[in-house]
Amino acid sequence: MADRIAFLDPNEKFEEIARLLYAYEFSWDIERALEFALFRTYAVPAISSLLAKTGEFENRPRKRYDDTEIILAETMEHGLESRRGTEAIARMNEMHARYRLSNTDMLYVLSTFICEPIRWLDRFGRRPMTNREQLAWFRYYRGLGSRMGISALPDSLEDMVRFNVNYETERFRFSETNATVAQSTVNLLLSFYLPRPLIPLGRPVVHALLDAPLRESMGFQKPPSWLCRAVPTVLRLRAFALRGLPLRRKPRLLTQVPRPTYPQGYDISRLGTFR
Repeated sequence: MADRIAFLDPNEKFEEIARLLYAYEFSWDIERALEFALFRTYAVPAISSLLAKTGEFENRPRKRYDDTEIILAETMEHGLESRRGTEAIARMNEMHARYRLSNTDMLYVLSTFICEPIRWLDRFGRRPMTNREQLAWFRYYRGLGSRMGISALPDSLEDMVRFNVNYETERFRFSETNATVAQSTVNLLLSFYLPRPLIPLGRPVVHALLDAPLRESMGFQKPPSWLCRAVPTVLRLRAFALRGLPLRRKPRLLTQVPRPTYPQGYDISRLGTFR
């Protein structure tokens, strides 16, 4: 797919490029990166307090996770202007309209969807995104942001990254709601891989992937130094091994992943929360 992407104009074909990155080139990595992107938003008390107030993370964390992933996947897989894409965006906007959300906070959440996959692939991908891939990724999410009604969208990836860094420097700080929402999310993510009794053993592994400002904003203790070195090393070894394996031939589509939340399938209009 990299060869195909190399012939696509990132200013005109950014949706196609983003879809190829998401479904073929970096499917597992982008899913993990977007999990950690959402995780970063919980380090901001203004955001975490609103999320905690809904009760979704304490009472229905798996549904909250699935609904968010499905809505983002619908727009990515079908297109921003497709019927399903516009329906998913409308459902998201309907949910957001129920709350008094700061444009700056909304812009930050959007910036994490752009910046974190790029950073993750720089660290742990079998290769980093190329400049044209980064531009297409930025343009795709900028297009999503405009359809979400977010204003003052940066015109370049460099400006978006600068905004992201400055926002985190100014607004990452500890609060109890940060810790509550983050801990529920850690437990949920670990439950995908570990039986419930082993989840406490997995928490330090997740913490080892967090930078110090993020970890401190959550109230998480720093894991042992050896673990902070070992976990990234394992992911880099995985990336090295992937370079010798055949590339994905069939797309990995998150809308097609079986989910216990929706054993009979889902209806976009019923995703998320309601009054």
